[in-house]
Amino acid sequence: MEVAILVLSFVVLIGLGMPIAWCIGISATITMLVSIPALPALTTVAQQTATGLDSFGLLAIPFFILAGEIMNRGGIARRLIAFARSLVGSLPGGLAHVNIIAAMLFGAIAGSAAAAASAVGGTVGKAMEKEGYSKEFSAAVNITSSTTGLIIPPSNILIVYSLASGGVSIAALFLAGYVPGLLVGFLLMAVAAIIAKRKGYTTSGSFSIREVGRSFVQALPSLALLFIVIGGIVVGIFTATEASAAAVLYCLLLSYFYGEVTLTQLPRVFLNAVGTTSIVMILIATSISMSWIMAFENIPQDITSFLLATSDNPVVIMIIINLILLFVGVFMDMTPAVLIFTPIFLPVAVQIGIDPVHFGIIMILNLCIGLCTPPVGSILFIGVGVAGTTIRKVVRPLLPFFVAMLLALLIVTLVPGLSTWLPAQFGF
Repeated sequence: MEVAILVLSFVVLIGLGMPIAWCIGISATITMLVSIPALPALTTVAQQTATGLDSFGLLAIPFFILAGEIMNRGGIARRLIAFARSLVGSLPGGLAHVNIIAAMLFGAIAGSAAAAASAVGGTVGKAMEKEGYSKEFSAAVNITSSTTGLIIPPSNILIVYSLASGGVSIAALFLAGYVPGLLVGFLLMAVAAIIAKRKGYTTSGSFSIREVGRSFVQALPSLALLFIVIGGIVVGIFTATEASAAAVLYCLLLSYFYGEVTLTQLPRVFLNAVGTTSIVMILIATSISMSWIMAFENIPQDITSFLLATSDNPVVIMIIINLILLFVGVFMDMTPAVLIFTPIFLPVAVQIGIDPVHFGIIMILNLCIGLCTPPVGSILFIGVGVAGTTIRKVVRPLLPFFVAMLLALLIVTLVPGLSTWLPAQFGF
């Protein structure tokens, strides 16, 4: 009965249009009131909500969000776009490839799909429209490519997975995201090339070694952030939290060097970062309380037993988990989905021999697809808004790119080495 109340109340609240954080917190509270007396139930909700944020590792999230906000205003996106254009602008459908490469670079540096969708899409989208690309195709490219920054480190959601998994190494997760993230990007480029050739989209200039070199030098200070953050973590100079603080300091210095963020603009940058951080943290806090009630009701253990009884084939079990996560991603934001379903599915994955780092990449890549789908796909809404079109018009152009992302998910699921090889080279 408790499980039915938890699921039913959550679905009803979502159907009423309530913010996802409140849906999670209220449904968890209602379930606790049914399971245990009122005073212990309400005390437990308050305790779990407060202690859920009491984690040193979570300090990295507001710092990385702030770094992303600074980069979004500091001219970094424009320089990365120029570098990407010099590399792939001469290919058929060149600006589509520019969007994908720039989104991968900016998303990786900022660690935010939303920042990549708005910064890169807002700049490249206008150029694509001027050169005859349809708004819907431009939006589809921008929406799907923006999610690669959640897989390629540094990534806030990988930090959340580390918390939910009980301490999987953040450094290992960061290293594990590179190859799968690049795979997604290259598959999206392949789809864009096919569509561009079929529709006769033009190239964007000619390839020039001199231009590549010039744009690379201009973008190098921005690209250096990747080596500072990831290199510092892997070598052991600082933790992920310390690396995030170093990223903020570096971005401030870089923006000052570029001369594109003034002191008068900083309060607005800080305020935006605080707003985004607040949303993420309330999602984490309420999700922790829901995870507690699920553990109290033995839901993870019951699902583990059910899945293991369904089949003894690891591939079949992983396909079932992927299908469930794909369904979840359509209706739930990524952060609560990771916090709620990691404790449920990770024990199953470990029991059938899946490395926790590998499973983390599978889960994040899977849920990235949900960010691009209605009704709650946040990146879908941002991409459509930036392009100035509608969801109904974008859905059809999105389908080929969805296929590319699903193919990447299947490959990453079936080939563990894509996720585990690089961490293993560094001793993780």
